[in-house]
Amino acid sequence: MKKTLLIIACFVTLTAIAQKEKGYAYITAYKDIAIAEMQRTGVPAAITLAQGILESKFGESDLCKKSNNHFGIKCKTEWTGEKVYHDDDVKHECFRVYPDAAASFKDHSDFLKNRPYYTSLFTLSPTDVEGWCFGLKKAGYATERDYPEKLLKVISDYNLNQYTLIALQQKNSDNNVAVSNQSNALPATVSNDAQKEDTIILTGTSHNNHTAIETYPDGVFTINHTKVVYAKAGTSLLLIANQYDLDLSKLLSFNEMPETSVLENDNLIFLEKKMKKGATDFHIVAANESLHDICQKEGVQLESVLQYNNLQKNMQPIAGEKIYLRSVAPATPKITLANAPK
Repeated sequence: MKKTLLIIACFVTLTAIAQKEKGYAYITAYKDIAIAEMQRTGVPAAITLAQGILESKFGESDLCKKSNNHFGIKCKTEWTGEKVYHDDDVKHECFRVYPDAAASFKDHSDFLKNRPYYTSLFTLSPTDVEGWCFGLKKAGYATERDYPEKLLKVISDYNLNQYTLIALQQKNSDNNVAVSNQSNALPATVSNDAQKEDTIILTGTSHNNHTAIETYPDGVFTINHTKVVYAKAGTSLLLIANQYDLDLSKLLSFNEMPETSVLENDNLIFLEKKMKKGATDFHIVAANESLHDICQKEGVQLESVLQYNNLQKNMQPIAGEKIYLRSVAPATPKITLANAPK
């Protein structure tokens, strides 16, 4: 009996791992399209990816493999393209056929953007995933009673909100560069006053050597599957701890911070212990970015990052170096001479 239970437990575990890997493979393949579509139409990248994963069964449904239809969009009267017939809510229903995945993602965005019963969704913040998920159900996108909960679970399991934030960051960055190009008198950064009230931004150096803007929503969100808030300089850490029913000592430990009462700078503050591995393989160091900054942005424990990269706590990596987040670095990153070990 024990052996049978052990075999069943092993099978369930392996199945869960395999499914998780399918999800990550799907995200890797299509995240850039989802980000581009968000910038084009406003449909949050997290929503697009979650719907794609659910509707296409990780890209493995017959409809997806044979027709490139990732979202189960039916023909409707206006569809003039190629068609295919599958059994769904009723038998032999008409579904759209696309030449490739990008066309399917584009049609999905246009489908939501151009239909009046989805209009209210575009009044929501792109980071309001609950509003979007329940709004899609209310507007009649899916017949399943628990469709919103399924979407929210996928978004949480794979930390899909990060791709919505990336899309916002890139769009703000592009807008900022465009403004800078129009007038040399304008600064290369955007002030908080120029942004919406529900958005907090940081400025730094991007991989493309122009100013990047990191955008974070109000309230609790997740980075690398870990709950976090973004707090402004002058915020009391004791107040944050009390607000989220935490001991101050635990809050300081989660964020690998020395004992302090008030934040000196704007900061990400984690409400749970960070993960030992990052969501991506490595992080490119920005100008004046410390190891602690990187760990906060990526949601990874500092001790793990030090081990992966053969670094010490007080070292300052040079801008442009790779800091590995999931495995041992092939070479120790270069550090500034001022912080080199004697």
